[in-house]
Amino acid sequence: MPASQPRSRARDRNNVLNRAEFLSLNQPLKGNQESRSSGRKQSGQAGAAGAQNTNPKERRQSQQLPEEDCMQLNPSFKGIAFNSLLAIDICMSKRLGVCANRASSWGGARSMINLLGITGHGIPWIAGTLICLVKSSTLAGQEVLMNLLLALLLDIVIVAGLQKLAKRKGPYDINPGLLDYLTMDTYAFPAGHASRVAMLSKFFLNHLVLAIPLRILLVLWALCVGLSRVMIGRHHITDVLSGFVFGYLQFRLVELIWMSSNTCQMLISIW
Repeated sequence: MPASQPRSRARDRNNVLNRAEFLSLNQPLKGNQESRSSGRKQSGQAGAAGAQNTNPKERRQSQQLPEEDCMQLNPSFKGIAFNSLLAIDICMSKRLGVCANRASSWGGARSMINLLGITGHGIPWIAGTLICLVKSSTLAGQEVLMNLLLALLLDIVIVAGLQKLAKRKGPYDINPGLLDYLTMDTYAFPAGHASRVAMLSKFFLNHLVLAIPLRILLVLWALCVGLSRVMIGRHHITDVLSGFVFGYLQFRLVELIWMSSNTCQMLISIW
């Protein structure tokens, strides 16, 4: 036994792994463990501090995301009904857009449909009203024409303002024409031609003495102009229907602010 102890001590001295520079291979140093644990603690504290320093808006948005997902997954009855009606409107409008381009089923009739739409444009009606106003020699005629001119100008301003607010595109990607840019009729909702023909037809039915066949033709003309705007792919069906409603409301507005004969004569003398 005493001889074996010196031999084991000699073996330990000759072992390379027992040297100081190789001690880390046999057992980890306590300093390294402490530094690693402290580094983990610091990183955890930094992460907590970063979470506390995040922007309140971002935290609110992150909290709102599940609610938004729930709202999309569980929409309300009104949302479902509105989206369903909107989808039906777009589908039916595209089906009726038979003259949207040359490749459409009625592409050859596009020129005629455009010509029908021009009859409801604002520029020809304003120009024709001014010519008739210059040639008119009766006070009653001048009064009616001046109020008609006021109604046409109000129609352009009101429709342009509503279109700028809604900014709804048509069912087809069709660029507006030059006359449309002049009257600021560049968007789909509401249809400017539909509002104008509805206002004009109601105006003529109230202030002109017309036979029954002419009255029927006047109403049919307004309906055909509104339909033509859907056929060329410029407006949806709801755009045209809303245009008819706004046209009637504009007529009622003109009736409320109707200019008398004396006011019309004063304006004509200034002009």
